[in-house]
Amino acid sequence: MANNVNQSKEYRVYIKESKSWVDVNRDFYTNYYREINAYHKRQLEHDRCVCPAIKRYICDMDCLTCSYAKAGDQLSIDNTVSDGDGNEKSWLDDVPDKSAAIAEVLEDAEVLNALYAKMNELDPEDRLICQLIMEGKSERDCGKEMGLSRNTFVYRRDKLF
Repeated sequence: MANNVNQSKEYRVYIKESKSWVDVNRDFYTNYYREINAYHKRQLEHDRCVCPAIKRYICDMDCLTCSYAKAGDQLSIDNTVSDGDGNEKSWLDDVPDKSAAIAEVLEDAEVLNALYAKMNELDPEDRLICQLIMEGKSERDCGKEMGLSRNTFVYRRDKLF
């Protein structure tokens, strides 16, 4: 008898935009609030939400516009910590410098441009040899595509390089 009472219970979902309640079935209700409840629980664990239990139905996981949101344990990268000697150090000091990586990218681009310029100076047959090698084809396949034996292809490739 108790099972019949629980199954006939009405489920409602609050739509924040229209400020209204909508009757739904149990499966929809469970799926709708599953993600919201999990998100809300994570926010509570990190002290980022002070929403009272009776207002939890208005949660739409948009903490930026929620009046119950607070900073919690979020810290800025400018946060400072002191070491054993009493020296203050910012977390920003531990962020690796990416400027060296940019210099490497520029160098690689310069080398690539020089390689393309050299390839454009080659005659069509030598350019075809380079293209086949860049495609990762075997010496035998390259030779077949050019109408040469493998040994002739290897000789021309070595001479070109």
